[in-house]
Amino acid sequence: MSEKNLPVAPVTTKRHSLAHLLALAVVEKYPQAQLAIGPSIDVGFYYDIDFGDTKITEGDLKGLEKRMIHLVKQNLTFTRTEKNIDEALAEARSEKHPYKEELIADLKATGETMLSFYTVGEFTDLCRGPHVANTKEIAAGSFKLEKLAGAYWRGDEKNRMLTRIYGLAFDTKEELDAYLNMQAEAEKRDHRKLGKELGLFMNHEVAPGMPFFLPKGMTLLQELIKFVRTFSYGTGYREVRTPQLLNAELWKISGHWDHYQEDMFCLHHAEDNIDIGVKPMNCPAHMLIFKNELHSYRDLPLRLAETSTLYRNEKSGTLHGLTRVRSLSQDDCHIFVRPEQILEEIAALLTKIKNIYTIFNLKIDEIHLSTRPEKFLGEKEAWDEAEADLKQALEKANLAYKINEGDGAFYGPKIDVKVKDAIGRQWQLATIQLDFQLPQRFELKYTDTDGSAKTPVVIHRALLGSIERFLGVIIEHYAGAFPVWLSPVQVKIISVATSHIAHSQKLQEELEANGIRTDLDDSNETVGNKIRKAVNEKVPYTLVIGDKELAGLTVSVRDRGERETRELKKDDFISEIKEKIKNYQ
Repeated sequence: MSEKNLPVAPVTTKRHSLAHLLALAVVEKYPQAQLAIGPSIDVGFYYDIDFGDTKITEGDLKGLEKRMIHLVKQNLTFTRTEKNIDEALAEARSEKHPYKEELIADLKATGETMLSFYTVGEFTDLCRGPHVANTKEIAAGSFKLEKLAGAYWRGDEKNRMLTRIYGLAFDTKEELDAYLNMQAEAEKRDHRKLGKELGLFMNHEVAPGMPFFLPKGMTLLQELIKFVRTFSYGTGYREVRTPQLLNAELWKISGHWDHYQEDMFCLHHAEDNIDIGVKPMNCPAHMLIFKNELHSYRDLPLRLAETSTLYRNEKSGTLHGLTRVRSLSQDDCHIFVRPEQILEEIAALLTKIKNIYTIFNLKIDEIHLSTRPEKFLGEKEAWDEAEADLKQALEKANLAYKINEGDGAFYGPKIDVKVKDAIGRQWQLATIQLDFQLPQRFELKYTDTDGSAKTPVVIHRALLGSIERFLGVIIEHYAGAFPVWLSPVQVKIISVATSHIAHSQKLQEELEANGIRTDLDDSNETVGNKIRKAVNEKVPYTLVIGDKELAGLTVSVRDRGERETRELKKDDFISEIKEKIKNYQ
């Protein structure tokens, strides 16, 4: 076969092969190092390594990467061989490779009798493959060693902490460069960094994973909740508020005590001698509200909405600013419907999702339909019916979707909507879940047209998802430069001198009377310094008040991102801002 006709390996195969080349570079430089595992991952690869008493730093990665580049240029061949599992186990034991020995022993316990190994250069590693046929398939400049991290062997904190070396890898150098540029932009937009710089929120060790919202951040949160009430809820929804602490018996009925307890905060109330779960979701409480009254078919759909704080016991290592937290709120709703209302209701929700993301300039990228998981409540037939209903709703809305096998909630299948932000990153936000199980477990009933008692179906839906997570996403999406309607401070007034303060205060009062969030900087600093502060605060409009503006008829407006100012009649300026707020701009 000519070189032109060589098959092109998928990028995942190249990434896997680069993990082996990394291992080869490591054992050449650190012969005492013990190798664990080295798979391909989303945008690259990693290898977990036990370096013993040797400490390696980020600075050592350059040398390893340089060696990998040299190895790729050697046009090395990957060769597959097989060994009897007992022979392989004996070799790993005699050559003192404890991590490989443990892996092989586990494979033997599953009934494996033969194992595959791959050799590149002088290096051989236990591996199922596949790999590139030859390193010439890996393009020059298409990979880079990225960072170091700690990783417990087999993900168990009782085991030894290993060093994980991460690498990035793509088909071409251009793709790698594009990814690195996106990462650099993402670093500048990091919501944790911007949240601190803009005074939006803080975290503290006394409440890990539970953000403290500062005044400006609270304004953002309140604006999002107002937005939720208008667009995510809207007419036909009834807001409720339910307790944060609920008896374990409720969670046992819902199934969360058996299926979700490790993700809950639980406590025991000694005086009443009861176990209590801190509320991680609203649905069981909403089932009780439905059950509190008699309902007929005329009452449905019944839409119950709640944005109260929920608490989930996320692992410490997964916590991340606002996007992975232990305390969260949602634009959460539970819609109780008759079976024949399912399609129409979900179609309306899908339309709402499109409209909401358009306002935030977020592009719907993928829609996933997640199906029955391995551990599930209820009967398979009910699940099949629910999955068929969701498929039909998506097809009716002309929305392409992917099947995500086995990733549904334990009580029902779901639709997950993923969007792309301003720099092309994907985020999972909205979710719609169809539930035939909880209404049955709570014995919910409504009176149908023929007088018979029927069980409703429940649609669980959150269109922004976690409001905290959504806020983290849009901080990064807008790089902190929020549209006028959402900005914590919409206008910053700067007084040039002491003689201009009284007029500036009067203007601030007038703007605030028109519903415009305004801040006044009357500090004894230079105008240049005040303007620089306003620029750093990413305020949409800055007004500089000097002698010319004392007449009160015009304002000198500096728009965010612009160096030049424009002169406007004060009333025209107020109308412009109010129009933008009204139109969510």
